[in-house]
Amino acid sequence: MAKTVHHVLEILTILNFFSSFFMPAHSTSLNSFVYGGCSQIKYAPDSPYESNLNSLLTSLVNSATYSSYNKYTVMGSSPQDVVYGLYQCRGDLAMPDCATCVAQAVTQLGPLCSQTCGGAIQLEGCFVKYDNATFIGVEDKTAVKKKCGPSDGFNNDEMSRRDAVLSGLNGGGGAYRVGGSEDVQGVAQCVGDLSMGQCQDCLTEAIRRLKGECGGAVFGDMFLAKCYARYSTSGAHVYARSNHDSSDNESEKTFAIIIGLLAGITLFIVFLVFMRRLFWGNGN
Repeated sequence: MAKTVHHVLEILTILNFFSSFFMPAHSTSLNSFVYGGCSQIKYAPDSPYESNLNSLLTSLVNSATYSSYNKYTVMGSSPQDVVYGLYQCRGDLAMPDCATCVAQAVTQLGPLCSQTCGGAIQLEGCFVKYDNATFIGVEDKTAVKKKCGPSDGFNNDEMSRRDAVLSGLNGGGGAYRVGGSEDVQGVAQCVGDLSMGQCQDCLTEAIRRLKGECGGAVFGDMFLAKCYARYSTSGAHVYARSNHDSSDNESEKTFAIIIGLLAGITLFIVFLVFMRRLFWGNGN
């Protein structure tokens, strides 16, 4: 079972490689690595946990083709074989971008957290996490990543607009929030397993720390374990696309067609290999 799912993930990796030649330019940045982390506990190769983990990761990749967030639990015959997992795409992403990002995240988790019972990875466009210990629905305000830009050229007017944008994000509703004022942009998001109250609590803490620890920086990122808040001035970072123009929509349609064709070709090749092994195996 583990080997079968491993082959599926290999096919997804091949699809990601070929589709990258046809993806819109912004897709590359969506798959950029932000941070990652792994638990210290290891699982044994070919163990029931490895099989359950591969099954869960495959479910995450499949689900991302039609939903921007989902969570799964794969039960085992014993508590140590249970694995919990979820993914979250950035709120403004179209489904092709979301699917590609999650597949990339799962592909990168393999070498990043080899044979560990828990792992998490944040790319620019999505977040993926799994663990043997339940974390779904649990609030966690641990700071996992902070990045502050230089303070050169950041004046008092921009700082006032920055504070106003962050206050707007803090007072907004929903799990995904964007705001802007002239040359200042801001974005914040919670992981989808949090309640609205937990989300608000997490974002309040992220924004408080962002303002306090990044001071007058031209951009700032504050990632907590279950939410993040970011701002940028004068185009230092571009976090969100406020709308999709016709060229974006056309690119998404083209991308979806290409992925479908590649998937069909790959499945046909897998079928031929299977038949070849079947008949040759019988012949031997």
